[in-house]
Amino acid sequence: MDFKIDKKDGYTLVQVLKDKLDTHIAPALKSELVLISGNGEKNILLDLTPCTYCDSSGLSAILVANRLCKNANGTFVLYGLQPAVERLVSISQLDSVLNIAYNMDEAVSTMKAQIELNK
Repeated sequence: MDFKIDKKDGYTLVQVLKDKLDTHIAPALKSELVLISGNGEKNILLDLTPCTYCDSSGLSAILVANRLCKNANGTFVLYGLQPAVERLVSISQLDSVLNIAYNMDEAVSTMKAQIELNK
């Protein structure tokens, strides 16, 4: 399995388990995110801690998750960005669009705060 999915209290945690979020993994991740959203989940926390590389298909999967959550009046939080992935997100100017946290504690706090705001 390339990622792990855990239903938490109020959100779903998706952990990418590979070091590359690329054309080999991104389509399956997108499909899983669509299924999660289709099951009524509107708050998704995406952990990219192991990922040291991300390409355009990986960015596309991230943006799909963000859009699905926004369309459902939910929250998407991304965390665990390694330096190369963080640079790509920054160069793509997605750091101004996405909720990005530096660690799991910050991500969970951001998620819970956003859930409260969306009530």
